[in-house]
Amino acid sequence: MISTEQIKQLREETGLSIMQCQKALEEALGDKAKAINILREKGAAIAAKKADRILGAGVVSSYIHTGDCVGAMVELLCETDFVAKSLEFKSVAKNIAMHIAAMSPVDVGELLGQPFIKGSGETVGDLVNGTIQKFGERTEVGRFVRYSIN
Repeated sequence: MISTEQIKQLREETGLSIMQCQKALEEALGDKAKAINILREKGAAIAAKKADRILGAGVVSSYIHTGDCVGAMVELLCETDFVAKSLEFKSVAKNIAMHIAAMSPVDVGELLGQPFIKGSGETVGDLVNGTIQKFGERTEVGRFVRYSIN
């Protein structure tokens, strides 16, 4: 039997619903690492199902590194302004901008394949898929730019 504490920990780590976390833990027989992988796979499947939806909203977020020598801007697109205005969505965009400033990807394809710099064991693509799973809307990185003095 899966404990409430296990579900709570997985929910805090992933930000997904209690039911999604509970089902993943049950499928993984209580193994948190396996449950996270199950949630990632489901997130990718959900993203594929939503691939044809229209992206009508989004945010532009920026990150300037300490010392003001490196900065980045990113366009994170979604379907509705309701999602775009949420603090969690804006936080994802800010984290992607920080990643761009640190890792200097050349295009969106490279960006999505890079391991996310916050060391969570996921790629930037996994982060975007998790956002799709969390909000239930198609989400994509549109354009980005990185500036550096050096």
